[in-house]
Amino acid sequence: MAKVKTTFFCQNCGSQYSKWQGQCTACKEWNTIVEEVIQKEEKTDWKLSSSSTKRVSKPLRIQDIDTSKEARLDTFDSEFNRVLGGGIVPGSLILLGGEPGIGKSTLLLQVALKMIYKTLYVSGEESQKQIKMRAERIHSESTNCYILTETKTQNIFKQIEALEPDIVIIDSIQTLHSDYIESSSGSISQIKECTTELIKFAKETATPVILIGHITKDGNIAGPKILEHMVDTVLQFEGDRNHVFRILRANKNRFGSTNELGIYEMQGSGLREVSNPSEILISKKDEELSGNAVAATLEGMRPLMIEVQALVSTAVYGTPQRSATGFNAKRLNMLLAVLEKRAGFRLGAKDVFLNITGGINVDDPAIDLAVVASILSSNEDMALPKDYCFAAEVGLSGEIRPVQRVEQRILEAEKLGFSTIFVSKYNKISLKPTVIKIQLVSKIEDLVSILV
Repeated sequence: MAKVKTTFFCQNCGSQYSKWQGQCTACKEWNTIVEEVIQKEEKTDWKLSSSSTKRVSKPLRIQDIDTSKEARLDTFDSEFNRVLGGGIVPGSLILLGGEPGIGKSTLLLQVALKMIYKTLYVSGEESQKQIKMRAERIHSESTNCYILTETKTQNIFKQIEALEPDIVIIDSIQTLHSDYIESSSGSISQIKECTTELIKFAKETATPVILIGHITKDGNIAGPKILEHMVDTVLQFEGDRNHVFRILRANKNRFGSTNELGIYEMQGSGLREVSNPSEILISKKDEELSGNAVAATLEGMRPLMIEVQALVSTAVYGTPQRSATGFNAKRLNMLLAVLEKRAGFRLGAKDVFLNITGGINVDDPAIDLAVVASILSSNEDMALPKDYCFAAEVGLSGEIRPVQRVEQRILEAEKLGFSTIFVSKYNKISLKPTVIKIQLVSKIEDLVSILV
């Protein structure tokens, strides 16, 4: 009987050690090293049928490499395509992470049912009947989606060899286990081994593989950090389970931009693509209220109109509170200091609360002017016109600084029916709008004189 071999792994970064120690020398974390059982044996990698051809790896000059055949696969989901950079690249490995119950499985099952390609959906968490019930709720009929409930990678590759799918979806990578490693499913060594086998399969057959990954209580994808380095694309599916809107972001993308954003609305029949995000980010109200301002921001190539809400009130407990939801709290303090110094507003003894509607986080400096306008509106208890919007950055000296791609923001505001947009005087604008008025301001005092 072969002797059982054990080794030690860091749960944070995946570094391997021959014996236990208190601190990981790679990531400097304490008490993250655990012992796992491994078995060293000759690996007989999964075999493809003789009809399928493996890629023979040989060096080529970069000018001789042909990329014309590597057309992206259309998912027939415009939001999913946008975040990926135009579709799924053949042979790529995509990792989708998100909180429990946020809708990861629903999103990928919906994508699998929409596509015209032969898709194998492998689930280690649900039975085939449970997945069928979800598919019936989505109301999508597909003849190209196959469901497999299996957790052993060797058995999965046998079914892949028999079916020869165009796309493989794994739900989830933490439930898979390989016979080559004797540790339990979800351990660091199992996740690394299973991911390595899937990468080898994807690259040799040019078959894209999409993985669902669990996340830890800190919001990071469970398992070693090396998992995110191994895959080609890391997607984050986020949102509040108490709200119906979900946001899909790319934290890493070897084949496209990481600035793109996909927005979905969770409904009883599945996830609905939101093609015009401004419809959910701007509240519909009949009466005019103080403290509201609309900002023209950008997420990747997509312009968004978001609503900024501010509340300024007298501090009751002595020390004034500064709270921001969806906006950098330190930047809020900076803007309040600029208003105090440059515009003469006495906000030092007042509570200031700021909220970005829709439950999204915005780091675009172009919303500075809208934040300032909403604070002024709430402080003076004066409602701003509903057809005003703002797109400019505020500097420490009170100057209104220009922002990039301002013409795209102006066109989006004009399309949504706004009559006036406030931008920096120093923006070079060649656009000649026919409906919207472009109000140029150079310093914060100009804005105060126009609004107050």
